[in-house]
Amino acid sequence: MLTDETVHELRNKVRTKIDFSGALSDDNLMKIAEEIVFEWCEQHPLTATEKVQLVRRLFHSFRGLDILQPLMEDSSISEIMINHHAEIFVERSGKMTMLPVSFESRERLEDLIQTVVASVNRVVNESSPIVDARLKDGSRVHVVLPPVALKGPCMTIRKFPERPLAMEQLVALGSISGEAASFLREMIGAQYNLFISGGTGTGKTTFLNALSQFIGADERIVTIEDSAELQIRTVPNLVSMETRNANTEGKGEITIRDLIRASLRMRPNRIIVGEVRGGEALDMLQALNSGHSGSMSTGHSNGAKDMIARLETMAMSAAELPVQVIRQQIASAIDIVVHLSRFRDRTRRVTEICEVVGMEAGEVKLQPLFLFEEEGESDGRIAGGLKRTANALTRLDKLIMAGKSIQEGAVV
Repeated sequence: MLTDETVHELRNKVRTKIDFSGALSDDNLMKIAEEIVFEWCEQHPLTATEKVQLVRRLFHSFRGLDILQPLMEDSSISEIMINHHAEIFVERSGKMTMLPVSFESRERLEDLIQTVVASVNRVVNESSPIVDARLKDGSRVHVVLPPVALKGPCMTIRKFPERPLAMEQLVALGSISGEAASFLREMIGAQYNLFISGGTGTGKTTFLNALSQFIGADERIVTIEDSAELQIRTVPNLVSMETRNANTEGKGEITIRDLIRASLRMRPNRIIVGEVRGGEALDMLQALNSGHSGSMSTGHSNGAKDMIARLETMAMSAAELPVQVIRQQIASAIDIVVHLSRFRDRTRRVTEICEVVGMEAGEVKLQPLFLFEEEGESDGRIAGGLKRTANALTRLDKLIMAGKSIQEGAVV
């Protein structure tokens, strides 16, 4: 049986044959790994498939992500969760599974984490044990080290498809109705400000990518994120910015708030903030109220109404402003709130599309335009869909400015 100790022993043998004084090509490294494996197999017979897997694992331990590389290449896996070096879970189609593989040691996992983090100019250590990073393929990596992580180094990798899902695909998957998708296309075309809310893993970034495909190719877009995840490919005039952590001396940090302020000097038609979590909410609201119509952002919440309350809290943490002032900023800055949920059948769907209609009795008032209606279950899958309510869109000014025809009593 192939054990982690065996892999460690063979990797050391490969290391002894590598000349580190010069560049080593992938082909030569693969040949060295093959020689070591074939030599070892003379005394320890393996099947042809097992030999190939062992050679690839040795190769990836030097060039890729070790035992994680096959998982990264598996398109059916959306998330990889490493609780410690001997406990690895993956998510496939919304289902969690523990894998029968592990790193040979805690030190090997720590080495891999340092390699990943260093490749994107981030630092993680005992004094700064939490970091977000990004792999070359766009996958998002979150690392937590001891003493914060009690069981040992912890790493979570969220993978993203090579090609972002189009809205047509989301409609086909049942994530949103065709009517609601057409409505959002109209809203984006008319430069309404949209906010996407939802819990962790509900597909907010995926949905934001799909919405971005409705933006005109002649516009200038600035995206702002903690870790770059958005894949906007339909807009040529695009500036993507990413935050930066402080260096070991505590200097050089660049926050989302800094980037939002910088973006205002770049003459963008629209600003897309990947996610707001704190005081940057106030800067985002001010940017939306300063003429950057058609902008979008996302945030964590349990519903559209809850998202408004969370935005209030986040904005108030940035400045000592009266709550009424903050609410007025929200009411004038955001036009449409789209909420996504993850259902018990592990599907991700839009459950609410609400219009921010203004202020009423001192609070931000929401009006639902589309709501998800559950209609039982069929073969383990929840039946139902997003249904249009009787409410009509009230904020028509941007549609009129965009030259859209307005039908009496219609949503658009």
